[in-house]
Amino acid sequence: MLLLQLRFLLKNLLFYHFILIFRYYPDNITTESSFMRTLIQKVHLENLQSFACREYRTPSFETNWHKHDEFELILITKGSGTLLTGDYVGEYREGDVYFLAGNLPHWFRKHSSKMIASATVVHFRKEIFGQTFLSLPELKNIHNLLNKVNGIQLKNELRKKIASHIHTFDTAKPYERIHQLLNCLNLISSSRQFRILTNDFTNAEEQINPAIEVIFDYSFKNYLQPITLNHIAEVANMSIPTFCRFFKKNIKKTYFDFLQELRIKHACELLANTPKPILEICYESGFNSWAHFSKKFKELKQCTPSVYRKEFSKEMV
Repeated sequence: MLLLQLRFLLKNLLFYHFILIFRYYPDNITTESSFMRTLIQKVHLENLQSFACREYRTPSFETNWHKHDEFELILITKGSGTLLTGDYVGEYREGDVYFLAGNLPHWFRKHSSKMIASATVVHFRKEIFGQTFLSLPELKNIHNLLNKVNGIQLKNELRKKIASHIHTFDTAKPYERIHQLLNCLNLISSSRQFRILTNDFTNAEEQINPAIEVIFDYSFKNYLQPITLNHIAEVANMSIPTFCRFFKKNIKKTYFDFLQELRIKHACELLANTPKPILEICYESGFNSWAHFSKKFKELKQCTPSVYRKEFSKEMV
């Protein structure tokens, strides 16, 4: 009798565990446990639709380092934080628009776990157009755009136009939806008003190694503190040479390049949102040398910290 009761209890626990996962993460079901592998996201399509457009709002907005087959147009409608995509690390904020290639790993990480964040996202596969259609000479620019594994941020008037189009997808009629998507791709592929964040990023691994998420999680919690190569290798449960090869293979840069980008991103947040002196921001961002901070900032942002602060102020006017 006791054995039967235990079997019944276990069966019900497993059933409700599955129901909870399916209810709150319907697009994220994979054949591997989320504790075993970083997420390979599956995008759900409604009946009679060839691509998806929906709003993702906390808690559905939060998806850690992941990838999927679909290309992605993203309009950030609420919140701010750190964007990791391919080999790029930088900040994102409300109103930003991004175009990410299929199978490009990414993560929009909020500044705070308590923050409410949302985005309107268009997911589509290249195959919905068909190779014959994309090979038409009139679609050369779109064909070239979809043949790259790039992550780009739209700027200026292009950003405004694409954001306006994204807002209309939800209410558009079926034919208008596909026309709007082609129009967006044509505008992006014919413009130069964008910033390339990651260029032709390739990852040889079909599945993303779960150690990446462990490394990211530790780095985000501790990047303002001194981190030695020996310590981060221990966090990843690897020897130093193995860790260096592993990180460079997966993220296409050294760990310390990645760490410095996190610190420069933090400096940008302070420059944009506080009146603190730049020298104080330098040290608060984890740098021990003004010369090193200034050099790295110019390398990543193509301007000095003071110019960045002035330009950001202009954008907010």
